[in-house]
Amino acid sequence: MKKQSGAMRDILRMAARYRGAFAGALLSTVAVVLLGFVTPLLLAETIDCVLSGKPTSLSAPLANLLRSFGVCRSWLRENLWALGIALIALHLLNGLFSYFKGRLNAVASEGVARDLREQLYGHLQRLPFAWHVKAETGDLIQRCTSDVDTVRRFLAAQLMEIFNALLMVAVALVILLRRSVSLTLISLVLVPFLFAFAAWFFRMVQKNFREADESEGRMSAVLQENLSGVRVVRAFGQQEREVEKFDAVSEDYRRKSRRLIDLLSIYWGGGDMLSMLQQAITLLVCTLLAIRGEITVGSLVLFTSYVSQLLWPIRQLGRTLSETGKSVVAMERIRTILDAPEEPPEPDALKPDLSGDIVFDHVSFAYPDDGVPVLKDVSFTIPAGKTVAVLGATGSGKSTLMLLLQRLYEPTGGMISIGGVPLDHIDRAWLRSRVGLVLQEPFLYSRTIRENVGIVQKHPSEESIERAVNIASAAGFIKRAEKGYETVVGERGVTLSGGQKQRFGHRPDPGAGYTHHDLRRFPLRCGYGDGCEDPPLPGGALRQRQHYPDLTPHHHPVQSGPDHRDGKRKDRSGGNTRGTDPEGRRLPADLQDPVRKRKGGRS
Repeated sequence: MKKQSGAMRDILRMAARYRGAFAGALLSTVAVVLLGFVTPLLLAETIDCVLSGKPTSLSAPLANLLRSFGVCRSWLRENLWALGIALIALHLLNGLFSYFKGRLNAVASEGVARDLREQLYGHLQRLPFAWHVKAETGDLIQRCTSDVDTVRRFLAAQLMEIFNALLMVAVALVILLRRSVSLTLISLVLVPFLFAFAAWFFRMVQKNFREADESEGRMSAVLQENLSGVRVVRAFGQQEREVEKFDAVSEDYRRKSRRLIDLLSIYWGGGDMLSMLQQAITLLVCTLLAIRGEITVGSLVLFTSYVSQLLWPIRQLGRTLSETGKSVVAMERIRTILDAPEEPPEPDALKPDLSGDIVFDHVSFAYPDDGVPVLKDVSFTIPAGKTVAVLGATGSGKSTLMLLLQRLYEPTGGMISIGGVPLDHIDRAWLRSRVGLVLQEPFLYSRTIRENVGIVQKHPSEESIERAVNIASAAGFIKRAEKGYETVVGERGVTLSGGQKQRFGHRPDPGAGYTHHDLRRFPLRCGYGDGCEDPPLPGGALRQRQHYPDLTPHHHPVQSGPDHRDGKRKDRSGGNTRGTDPEGRRLPADLQDPVRKRKGGRS
């Protein structure tokens, strides 16, 4: 209960930023309710006073005000059209205030939804890498879209509906009790049962909505994962298995949604039965009393009209409360993201030159979720300007070295330094903007080649774009593309070959203006482009353009034939093949690799 009240406070706190719009909507709601009750009063007064000649039920000040304008019983009998115009005017005013109510509610709720989406997205950007590793993308998307929209719908309609229902009951009681206390009690005898029924429905639907919402999140995660890896699924012929997996989560979501629908049908069916029964009781009792002469025909019209007006918002109260429960659950799910701790700020962090040696000094590391050591007492030094290849079996910690270098994780033991400066003393943003990871599978956006190359700069220059492309040796296939730099590469670069996507992974920041010793790049795997006619991209080609140490983790097994000592390779006939690609083809002079310094062994 405390958690639910906290979620509701969060919703109201965000709504407080738009208090002006909500206040206007509140006043419009009051006007709509009052105008809605004036219409039956006018009809009752016309029937009893104007047509039947009975004493007026209006208060003395109001009756005197009308007489001062010449509006009296005799005048109204001769000008009944005035009553018709008054009714039309009341309905027009009611419609006008209803418009302002909806308009102001929409402005405020859309503003809250926009703020919430921006807050979520900004917070997600600042969350640690370890948090994103464990999060499911499909579920995150649902929380940032569907759950936010649930909160928006509550603020747009349900919040004012709660106030509307309570205000209508209060105003109706004041008017009806002045007419007849006993008849008022009879006319509202089933209303407490409707409120209790709505409260029961609220408790039940809140629990079931949480289960259905979480089930939908799991279904979205499976769908997103399958669509993202559709090529892998087809490559291994796993379509049937994936269909079965999706059918299972889809059936779970259908079953839990069906439970929600059953509850809704029970509530609406039961609510309709109680509402119709209350109207029947009111009409029957009022008719009998009118026949006996105990009440006027105008009072009959007034009571039956007010009961009909009251029962609809009371019936709606159950749905309103259910939407309230949904919004509370949605806000709790959103709050789990917003409450996740961000990477702590580092106001005193350093921004040093990163051109010095990279030193791993007795470094140990274990991932926080299982605590199993991945690296144990690892020590080595990479001199500035040198390239080191780390070889090891799958899972031996090669990629972990890269993650530690970018401070995506912190070592559990030992220290990493660059140029003598401990890594944990260096500003994260500064470090990550200058220590580049060339991923095994580069991520490309569904945008043009130009936009993908300059993705980290708002307005990169043409010269900087071309310079980055030339460094990555990607100019050839870009020129051959249908629209050159304006060619759209498709989602995740689906229109490019594997090798062409790898070239984009090697591109430097085109507009950062780094010095030669600023940028360090660490490939997670060396590979040559399939279907790419541009020359291969050895480490030396990059190093001749930008001088930095290069740490390259390989998971390829070391072959016994070629001799890897001193950075040279020898084929089986003993010929030196330095300066060639893996198939023995001679590279251009400017791309031939100088002697590398490698350190073999497992990481």
